[in-house]
Amino acid sequence: MIRIAPSILNANFEKLPEEIAKVAPGSDFIHLDIMDNIFVPNKTFDFDRSREIVTESVLPIDLHLMVDNADYWGPQYSTLVDDGVFSVTIHLEAVKNVRATLLKMKEFGVRRGLAIKPGTDLEEIYPFLNEVEMILIMTVEPGFGGQKFMGEMMGKVERARQWLIDENLSDLWLQVDGGISAESICVAASAGADTFVAGSAVYRSDDPLTKVAELREIAMSCYLQKG
Repeated sequence: MIRIAPSILNANFEKLPEEIAKVAPGSDFIHLDIMDNIFVPNKTFDFDRSREIVTESVLPIDLHLMVDNADYWGPQYSTLVDDGVFSVTIHLEAVKNVRATLLKMKEFGVRRGLAIKPGTDLEEIYPFLNEVEMILIMTVEPGFGGQKFMGEMMGKVERARQWLIDENLSDLWLQVDGGISAESICVAASAGADTFVAGSAVYRSDDPLTKVAELREIAMSCYLQKG
């Protein structure tokens, strides 16, 4: 019901296998942000380095593409499914032919996600609900870790959750990414999110594994209380 994905954006890039191992026992998967300094003003890993990280990880990888030309890169990164990538999310704003790209990604058996920036209308995702397995609503402007959670995005989360109820899409995950902390995760879970990316809150804590457990407990409690 509740999934926690630590983001390695705030981890020590020089010791990623060890950083992932710290949180592995209590996490569902690892969130890997791919940035190209075009779609967002930051750059992280290229394709070859991404493959290395995936193969070295003891947890499955939830891969978030914040790159231009997602029509090409979405299917390209989906080829890493046998290396340990189980989910690839592309941005609606970075793809020209959403439906065709999602179909190509499906061929590899990867779980497909569709993300939107804070300034993008949620309604733009609606036509593709039956073609994805996850919706990602950004709760910060993508590009950098450690930003403040945008509570005003919770209206989108609530509407998206209602869509899933109305359309009987109980297997479609609703993910939030950005500024997730012990306080904001309750707000997001109460709005209907069930999958949470947490970077700074986990890797800047004294005990990352304990922090993951704390976030899960809070999210579960708040999600159930929403009724």
